Amino acid sequence: MGWQKLDNTAKIFPVIASKNLTNVYRISAILKEEVQPEILEQALLEILPWFETFHVRLRRGFFWYYFEKNKKMPKVLEEATYPCRYLNPYENNQYLFQVTYYKKRINLEVFHAITDGFGAVNFLKELLYRYFDLLDGKDVEPSERSLSDEALLNQEDSYLRHYKKQNVKGYGTTKAVQLKGEHFAAGAVGVIHGIMPLDQLKLVSKSYEASITQYLTAVLIDSIYQEHVKRNPTTAPVKINIPVNLRKYFESTTTKNFFAVVAAGMAFEERDYTFEQILEKVKQDFKDQLNKENLEKLISYNVSNEKKWVVRLIPLIMKNVGVKWIYRSSIRAFTTTLSNIGAIQLKEPYKDKVELVTMIMGASKKQEVKCGACSYGSQFVMTFSSVLKDTVIPKAFYEHLVRDGIPVQIKTNGIYYDRGE
Repeated sequence: MGWQKLDNTAKIFPVIASKNLTNVYRISAILKEEVQPEILEQALLEILPWFETFHVRLRRGFFWYYFEKNKKMPKVLEEATYPCRYLNPYENNQYLFQVTYYKKRINLEVFHAITDGFGAVNFLKELLYRYFDLLDGKDVEPSERSLSDEALLNQEDSYLRHYKKQNVKGYGTTKAVQLKGEHFAAGAVGVIHGIMPLDQLKLVSKSYEASITQYLTAVLIDSIYQEHVKRNPTTAPVKINIPVNLRKYFESTTTKNFFAVVAAGMAFEERDYTFEQILEKVKQDFKDQLNKENLEKLISYNVSNEKKWVVRLIPLIMKNVGVKWIYRSSIRAFTTTLSNIGAIQLKEPYKDKVELVTMIMGASKKQEVKCGACSYGSQFVMTFSSVLKDTVIPKAFYEHLVRDGIPVQIKTNGIYYDRGE
């Protein structure tokens, strides 16, 4: 591979990314033993050549950004700062991902331009498999190395493959409730993990005749309603941005981005709303939007803009101005993001070597609070990341779960302790 195009969704991220809007997310594996960094770096260097999605650097063309094969080698570093910081494409040997470690934890941080959560999990699993093999002394000659039978290396742009020309409208831009408050110092991010039994979460969700993501979305909206909207009455809706893995609806195993976003939420008028009412609205939003017909429309809208000949002939410097303006308008249509990447599974004999997996979404001054979720084994983790000092929303969220009979263990990155919390 010499160079490659960015997929349809990826094109926006280099334009909007900055220290205030990082578009970086983290998936971490907490092991049962302390990480050995030299072996971790060896594992990374051995698997990287297979993953063209990760083995790139970002280049600026006249009309578009593009990826070029990165001939340098990435470094594995001990974690020394807050999660999901801006990955400067001119640092870290120009890689758009970073592998770090801290005690028993291995972190994979990814700039969204190269892949989504599905592609990142695919890469992390192979990194873990190779790391554990090396740890157990299972070294092999370079000519005999291979990836596991689970590994996916598909590089197609699935947006283009599944594009069907349609006359469709764009995304809504009605301004939603925005969570504001006093910020931490520049670059600092607060992280709160809520760890809970997966079986109990499933049981409670089922009792409401809802999926896990529907239930958590409704709890999040209710928490914002109770702790923010009631104190700051507004006609603006509380709206949650929910990324959806399109591979579940269209034939694809691509390791590039292949997701769309749907919105769930409601506007609160002058009367009280019950949690059940909020949940019914969320269920309806999912029903209306999470179907192949609607998702095809989203793909059509996104790809059609790229295919317009006028857009294709506009120089990149001018495209950047337009994209930033459009994105600033669209981002205000959401209150926050909830990304649930689902169950992460490792095969035998590796799965018992990992205690927990967590996901952190990159919060910043333009997206003050974000939520990431995933499960591993018997445990589910819902994580709030925030640049706001106030913790009233996550507290209300976890308290709601406890009232519903779901025990929650809370862990943070320590930033709140200085404030006596």
